[in-house]
Amino acid sequence: MKIIVSNEIETVCPCFVGAAVEANVTNSPCSEHLWHEIDALGERYRREITTETLKKMPSIEATRQVYKACGKDPSRYRPAAEALIRRMLQGKELYRIDTLVDLINLASIAFGYSIGGFDADKFVGDTLTLGVGREGEPYEGIGRGMINIAGLPVYRDAQGGVGTPTSDNERTKITLSTTHLLVLINGYDGNRDNVMANAEYLSELLRRYADSDGGVTCLF
Repeated sequence: MKIIVSNEIETVCPCFVGAAVEANVTNSPCSEHLWHEIDALGERYRREITTETLKKMPSIEATRQVYKACGKDPSRYRPAAEALIRRMLQGKELYRIDTLVDLINLASIAFGYSIGGFDADKFVGDTLTLGVGREGEPYEGIGRGMINIAGLPVYRDAQGGVGTPTSDNERTKITLSTTHLLVLINGYDGNRDNVMANAEYLSELLRRYADSDGGVTCLF
C-alpha cells in the first residue's frame, strides 16, 4: 500500500512520523501466553502511573493535542491507546477479541501510540491517505455503530475512512480468517526512534504469536 500524509495533518502536526508493518499471518481465537504478557504490563502500569499522569505520556499527550488542533475533544473521543491503558489502571479486564487484535493492543499499550490494524485484503485501491474527518462523513466504528469522525485524524482508502485513533472501521476489520495484515503506528510526537521500536516490538509479537516472519516495516 502507498501511504500519503495529507497537508491537513502536516499543518496541525508537522513532526508526524508513522510506521507501517505488513505481514502474512495466522490468526487464532486466543493465546494464553500473550495474555500473560498483557497482564504483566497492566500490573507494572498500576504501580507506576495514574489516570492523570497517563495524559503526560509523550505519545498520548501528542495525540490528544492533535485531536484538539483538529477540533475534537480527546476526553470525549479518547485515543484507543489511552482508553486501553485507563481501563488497565482502573483494574478492569481488557476485552479478548482474537490473537491479532490482542497483540496489536499490547503493542499500542506498551508505547502509548494509537495503532490501526487492518485486514489488508479488504482495502479498496492501493493507496491510504491520512487526513481529517469531515462533518457528516459516514464511518462505522468496530462494535460502536456509526460515529462522528469530524475533526478526527482518519485514514481513507478509495471507498472512504478505514481507521482513526479512536476506532477502526468495520469494513476492514481483522477476523479469524485474516491472513494479510497491515498495521499503522501513528507517532504524533514525532519520535522516530520510538515509533520504529514500537514497529519492531510488534513484529516480534507477530513472530511469536501469529506464525509470521515479522513482516516488512517502513516509516512514512
